[in-house]
Amino acid sequence: MTHAISKLDLGLLTLAIAVVCLSSCTRQEKGQAANLPVMDSSLSALIESSPDTLKQLDIARMNFICAEGLPGAEKLDITNSLAVIDQMAARVRSEAERHLYRFQKKPEEFENSEGFFRMTMMMVVLAEDFRVRYAPNKMATAANASMGDGFFANSQDVFLHGLTGATRQGTCSSLPVLYVAVGRRLGYPLKLVTTKGHLFVRWESASERFNFEAAGNGANRFSDDYYRHWPLEVTEAEVQADGHLKSLTPAEELAVFLSIRGMCQAESGNYAESFASFAHAAKLATGCRSYGRMRDEMAGKLPLRTARNH
Repeated sequence: MTHAISKLDLGLLTLAIAVVCLSSCTRQEKGQAANLPVMDSSLSALIESSPDTLKQLDIARMNFICAEGLPGAEKLDITNSLAVIDQMAARVRSEAERHLYRFQKKPEEFENSEGFFRMTMMMVVLAEDFRVRYAPNKMATAANASMGDGFFANSQDVFLHGLTGATRQGTCSSLPVLYVAVGRRLGYPLKLVTTKGHLFVRWESASERFNFEAAGNGANRFSDDYYRHWPLEVTEAEVQADGHLKSLTPAEELAVFLSIRGMCQAESGNYAESFASFAHAAKLATGCRSYGRMRDEMAGKLPLRTARNH
């Protein structure tokens, strides 16, 4: 497919947008505000929640709970952090409605997709009004991040509180989660999707489906096939073994957060808790082979009795 570049005159929110077309898309139905219930803020309660309960939980709250107790989360205040995300959503809603006439007047500038228009506005507002950005010191290592290289040393780099705190910086482990958290508050049909070494966002409604890249430069949407080759090559066998390129269920989203938690714990040498995190992730997402492999790797670093007790 070809790339088309459009400059949007959004007053103070001017941005050059690089667009990769998926196909000719139809307009999305306007969503209603999501109902996001509150739960007990303990990790054990979260892990023990039923699949039906997880479907009702706020993805941001789940992410914050999974970050609690990690290095870099010492000052995490979930209530305040959730309030920041609510503020972001309110601003996105306001700006999207204020500029909706631009889409209605020239829909071709947004690939004839109201969904893409709304995601573009979200990207602009988060970047310009809230200074949300990719952590510059993590860009070169994100795709090949591994235990021991420091990528997971600070939980602020890989969990949402890095994007709601003072720095407003994150990575592909947290930026797509922020987009989904904000979008779901607005009723947008957003899903998290994995590929090898990366998370991305999918808009998936009854009338249109496209992938939105929240961790790059500008507002980009790519085909599924693009993510078979970027940021890393992924084989069909790996896609099937790890459940890549499919929209995640809430339980699988939680498994992603637990796996990131496990990487942070392993980075700090806390192999027992890392083992437990990957074990829970493997139970929640049975279609992802990698969680079981990491669980077994952590088990190999523990005394035999400790691993059996978990």
